Amino acid sequence: MEKTDIKSMTLEELEEYVVQTGDKKFRAAQIFGWLHEKNVKSFDEMTNISKELREKLSENSVLTVLEPVNILTSAIDGTKKYLFKLSDGNVIESVLMRYRHGNSVCISSQVGCRMGCRFCASTLGGLVRNLTAAEMLEQIYRIKEDIGERISNVVIMGSGEPMDNYDNVLKFAELLNSPKGLNISSRNLTISTCGIVPRVRELADEKLQITLAISLHAPYDELRRTMMPVANKYSVNDIIDACKYYYDRTGRRITFEYSLVKDVNDTLECADMLSKLVDGLNCHINLIPVNPIKERDYTQSRTEQIEKFKKRLEKNGKNVTIRREMGRDINGACGQLRKDYIDSNTADS
Repeated sequence: MEKTDIKSMTLEELEEYVVQTGDKKFRAAQIFGWLHEKNVKSFDEMTNISKELREKLSENSVLTVLEPVNILTSAIDGTKKYLFKLSDGNVIESVLMRYRHGNSVCISSQVGCRMGCRFCASTLGGLVRNLTAAEMLEQIYRIKEDIGERISNVVIMGSGEPMDNYDNVLKFAELLNSPKGLNISSRNLTISTCGIVPRVRELADEKLQITLAISLHAPYDELRRTMMPVANKYSVNDIIDACKYYYDRTGRRITFEYSLVKDVNDTLECADMLSKLVDGLNCHINLIPVNPIKERDYTQSRTEQIEKFKKRLEKNGKNVTIRREMGRDINGACGQLRKDYIDSNTADS
């Protein structure tokens, strides 16, 4: 019999589960607190519930806990990159970024990815499986345990495509927001997507205050198709229409992620086309100097070209920043640490 994943349950679902097992409803709140406030690693640590109930939980349910395999700390800016092992032996990675406004954690939503974006290491081995809500939460819980500090912001921008794991991501967002858990506001959660249009519209209809980040990376379809296979299904105009719908439903400003690749998408003509594309939309453009990966032939745009691109966007009246590069000395790009781990283990076997 497959065990129940209780850490992925809302309090209401946990109440129902506890009652079905023959215990009193109020026990659910106690268990929920142990899971999401105290972040215990075993049922035995739940000292205010009976031994009988702890044994019942151990027998019928699973307590998801991630095991840190490797932790790298940047000597440049203090960014920390974590490689976590899942219960099935798969590994995922997460990143802690320290800012003046607080600690931000970038988490993965899938083991691997099937989107095939050419600038990303996460997708090189394809998709293995989706992460559960508990496995997403656990990345934050173990980082919080490691640093002994509060996490104030979360971005789902690590390995995987969140909209390809929509139901689990939505459950994760609900649990993240719980006053009896981390109590992180939806406004402090960013979900990044390569642009799965129906899911963007579905998320808009939830009317949550989540920040939507679109991995755009090209201002017109022909170029975007050479960088991102998803562009063969959804056009840039489809994405912009979905973004307008998202803003109309939520009032939340859209972020466009734009990785600058030398001699590919970093021309001033591209800057002008991008400006025209997002005209009339309340948005922010985040320019990202692409992280080179050895399996791809993309190289980072020159610093002076990045500045020219930014200035052209600003001249066109756009709100734009250049993302500060963090953790560059510790394989900061998505998927690199996981791939190195898999490659080394494959070589050893």
